Amino acid sequence: MTVDQPHYKTSDEVDFVIVGSGAAGGILAKELSTNGFRVVVLEQGPYLTEADFTHNEIEILVQDKLTNHPKLQPNTFRKTPDEKAKPQRALVYGRCVGGTSVHFTANFWRFHEIDFIERSKVGPVAGTGLMDWPITYADLEPYYTKVEWEIGVSGLAGASPFDPPRSKPYPMPPLPVKSSGVIFERAARKLGWHPFPAPMAILSQPRAGRSACVNCGFCLGFGCEVGAKSSSLATAIRMAERTGRCEIRPNSYVHRIEADANSRATGAVYFDEKHNTHLQKAKAVVVCANGAETPRLLLLSANKQFPNGLANSSGIVGKYLMLNSGGVVTGQFENPLNDYKGFAVSRVLHDFYELDPQKVGFYGGGGLDARFDFTPISFAFGGLPPGVPRWGQDFKAALAHDFNRTMEIFCHGTSLPVENNSFSLDPDLKDAWGLPALRLTYKDHPDDLKLGNWMFARAHELFDAAGAHKKWSFPAREQQFAVHLLGSCRMGNDPKTSVINSDHRAHDVKNLFLCDGSSLVTSGRGQPTMTIEALAFRAADRITALAKRGEISA
Repeated sequence: MTVDQPHYKTSDEVDFVIVGSGAAGGILAKELSTNGFRVVVLEQGPYLTEADFTHNEIEILVQDKLTNHPKLQPNTFRKTPDEKAKPQRALVYGRCVGGTSVHFTANFWRFHEIDFIERSKVGPVAGTGLMDWPITYADLEPYYTKVEWEIGVSGLAGASPFDPPRSKPYPMPPLPVKSSGVIFERAARKLGWHPFPAPMAILSQPRAGRSACVNCGFCLGFGCEVGAKSSSLATAIRMAERTGRCEIRPNSYVHRIEADANSRATGAVYFDEKHNTHLQKAKAVVVCANGAETPRLLLLSANKQFPNGLANSSGIVGKYLMLNSGGVVTGQFENPLNDYKGFAVSRVLHDFYELDPQKVGFYGGGGLDARFDFTPISFAFGGLPPGVPRWGQDFKAALAHDFNRTMEIFCHGTSLPVENNSFSLDPDLKDAWGLPALRLTYKDHPDDLKLGNWMFARAHELFDAAGAHKKWSFPAREQQFAVHLLGSCRMGNDPKTSVINSDHRAHDVKNLFLCDGSSLVTSGRGQPTMTIEALAFRAADRITALAKRGEISA
């Protein structure tokens, strides 16, 4: 049974307007509407469904059908604040209902206890603003479990000796192992390491209205036509709509949060599809626009009370950005692997999740996974080894031979919070709506680069143990492109060093809440989406409690 969707007027003061419908926005929409509140979700991208998804690589990967478009929303990049930023594509995120969760890899690790208390454990790290979280793993554990069971995660509890405690097993068994996973597992065990089935937000068994994975092979970067990928679109958004209290309003590009003289948010201003401007009134505003667009929106919402950006009395909105360190080591084998079929990742290991800085000489840690995430055209552009011709008969022969004999080991790692690493407004470049473009300033901390190279060395060891015919990688390089958008409006108890409190409430604006990658205090070891979703479930509980006590609208 379908429920008629509400169509609120912009002049109706709804209970909550949520900006963004991705991993966090979808969950908050579902939870708040389920709890009886009237909710409008404003999503800048289109409302696509399973019938709209395609395996057309040009349409998806080149024409940005699911992601932010560089011609509409150009960016600039610089390494340090004293440089002039140059136009270049600096980030990618999902720009459709469901956000980045529509096209992500669906690697779904929990953070571990160390991620929340690292500053206390390792002490200060020079050149960084490393801080502890105001919450612990134990505070978030029930919400990690809620994500696994409500959104749908496949995995095997207890398979890794390094896993943090859990209150419940996974709701579904792990997805079947791929050839790359078998090779990875055998080699890792030979080295005395502890590989285990990768927890994935992809169904290994059917759920109501959703198919189990059909192994189509077009996973990373693509939407799932059968609903097997546990995106916000396939899960939380549908549940929110079924309440009859949640309106999803696509093609609504929010560019300002309106606030009154008492520093209270009154609603969200957005452009519709025809570039007309509207104000959706609301008792409270929840921003889940991602770790780039959330700080940008606050900076665009500067007013008399907040001349440096809404909720930015600390001056750190957009700062302490973390992208996660890491990279890929690629290997080739003599015999075909058939790894182009199915999801990307089937095995992972966390033996290096928490490295001892005294022993290795740098801060950090991470994990390795075995994968093949190329589609044919992307492989032609980026999957071949160095020295292979990129044109002509030899190029074609290499593609035909190598595509089915290649696998990757992805090295995921920590990223330190450095104040200058940031998203800000570019003073010169404008987007298609006349708004200041996003400017990325980023220079990896030296420890992040050391960690990357250390992890690459482990991946090379693994390929050697596996008997790879050929292997290659490039040294860890300073990043100029952002995918994980973390820490730019971080959570904390002190309003001078954080933007939101542990309830996700802005320190400066009592009816403004932020929940997405920008909320993170540390970067984790490279897989943030599960933690973003757990935070969203927890934030919904806290916001609901505040609203029912009358502490938001008072």
